[in-house]
Amino acid sequence: MAVQQNKKSRSRKGMRRSHDHVPTPAVIFCLCGEPTLPHSVCPACGKYKGRKVIVANKAE
Repeated sequence: MAVQQNKKSRSRKGMRRSHDHVPTPAVIFCLCGEPTLPHSVCPACGKYKGRKVIVANKAE
């Protein structure tokens, strides 16, 4: 098993880990005004690209 020869500094450790972050998800707003993920059906109104795709659940 590999064993390091010298201690890695905080700076080098941070530079190595700079790409390990979790990216923020992209959010778009549907025509109804609800935030949703891109390329997916709006859970509020059930539309995708302006077309009615599914019947949305009205649990109010």
